[in-house]
Amino acid sequence: MKDERCDIENQILVMDAQDGDAGAMEKLVSRWQRRLWQHAFRLTDDAQAAWDITQQSWLGIIKGLRKLHDPANFKAWAYGITTNKSIDWIKKTKAVKHISLEEVQEQQHKAKYDTGVKELLEKLDIRKRAVLSLYYFEQLDILEISTALNIPKGTVKSRLHNARKELKELWQKHYE
Repeated sequence: MKDERCDIENQILVMDAQDGDAGAMEKLVSRWQRRLWQHAFRLTDDAQAAWDITQQSWLGIIKGLRKLHDPANFKAWAYGITTNKSIDWIKKTKAVKHISLEEVQEQQHKAKYDTGVKELLEKLDIRKRAVLSLYYFEQLDILEISTALNIPKGTVKSRLHNARKELKELWQKHYE
């Protein structure tokens, strides 16, 4: 019942924000800021980048909010924007990142002692990591993930299946 009430409140806030109500937009930001940051952080593993991505996501959300036809899709739509901004950051960072000797040593030290799921998730392709993150951490269903990532439901199911399989294989290799 609580989830349904929150969903209805979110939809009302979205509609009010679409009508230009600054207070409604502030409430949306306060409700969703942390969730969107956590999602960006899970995808990038960089706290500062996650904040930057979250801010960029809010700019996109504010700019495009009037074009959102169904307020019930806000959750998936906002996660989709954040996912895309995270993917853009990852691509950009990989292209220009220069790694110092200290960073290499730190990575080796971390790899040696950090054996959590987080480390294994980082080894997955970003598309698989995004689907797992949205499904398990953000608790979006298949349809919402499909909307968020703008891919067919079948592709979501396939990526989810493949990501679970690959994560299981990584887990087994790591712990055997």
